[in-house]
Amino acid sequence: MYDYLIVGAGLYGAVFAHEAAKAGKKCLVIDKREHIAGNIYTEEKLGIQVHRYGAHIFHTDNKEVWDYVNSFAEFNRYTNSPVARYKDEMYNLPFNMNTFHELWGVRTPEEAKAEIARQTAEAAEKIGGEPKNLEEQALLLGGKDVYEKLIKGYTEKQWGRRATELPAFIIRRLPFRFIFDNNYFNDRYQGIPIGGYTGLVEKLLGDTEVRLGTDFYKEREKLTAEAKEIVFTGLIDEFFDYRFGTLEYRSLRFETEELDTDDFQGNAVINYTEYEIPYTRIIEHKHFEEFGSAPKRAQDGKTIITREYPATWEKGDEPYYPVNNEENNALYEKYRALAEETEGVYFGGRLGKYKYYDMDDVIADALSDAKKILKN
Repeated sequence: MYDYLIVGAGLYGAVFAHEAAKAGKKCLVIDKREHIAGNIYTEEKLGIQVHRYGAHIFHTDNKEVWDYVNSFAEFNRYTNSPVARYKDEMYNLPFNMNTFHELWGVRTPEEAKAEIARQTAEAAEKIGGEPKNLEEQALLLGGKDVYEKLIKGYTEKQWGRRATELPAFIIRRLPFRFIFDNNYFNDRYQGIPIGGYTGLVEKLLGDTEVRLGTDFYKEREKLTAEAKEIVFTGLIDEFFDYRFGTLEYRSLRFETEELDTDDFQGNAVINYTEYEIPYTRIIEHKHFEEFGSAPKRAQDGKTIITREYPATWEKGDEPYYPVNNEENNALYEKYRALAEETEGVYFGGRLGKYKYYDMDDVIADALSDAKKILKN
């Protein structure tokens, strides 16, 4: 008999399994995929660590979490500095003085602020009141140029709806920086584990028993009988057989390709912000590992890229992130209340708690939950 059945071998499940093992508990971890590490899974191809499910850059201000992950892996000094491509124009991200110089030729913060103020005032005059949708909100916050070239098409592709049909609250502010700095994150700590994320998760799991290719719902009765309690990181609404209705998610589709060139795009991540191009970004994986100069790998003359396409989610599809609007959040609260009444089952992770988490948040949450649960 296991103390805990952990459904999902991703980051939350692996952290909980590690903490449970330290506490002397016996766990069984299962995953319906044929590999561990969930969406942060990396695999080596051509000597390059490929992020199968999209770019994952670890960043945090939480020293406890940073020290924790560094006890399982050595991190490189990768700094996320994406570039946006709009037609034939290239812009640095996040929105900073490099971006504003590329847009308007301005050289000082004062000039940039003046141009943004001019464009937002122009938008306010046309809109004439509170923003009714995302488009109006973005125009009021950043002006026409930033919105049309860097926000509109990308956001519409992400959500699968036109900006005029999306609620204004999706964009509460635009993170303008009036300095010449392309570091996307403000966090103190940042990097990618050398050798990829899969090795980090392997070390977290340690000697814990793991069964891959195992569907919880196909063997629910048998698996439940094998453990005293369950830690569940899948869809919370599915666990309760969609009793109150189906929560909404967005999905993604990835196309990965090997190319006969040393360097395809000169950067790890390039966003494609025009609506007419169906993918949102192209990732060139070798740049996550080598930066500051032209990448050199054992297999020179080769690189691997991934195109990322947003997709509508339907039951049976892979859910990547929740759609946290008012309607879905209200529905989740019903499931959360039901979960609290369900003895012997604990929900965690972005699907179990219906919340978008960065990796550091997942770890912090798993550590906090494990501390409370393992006390019992």
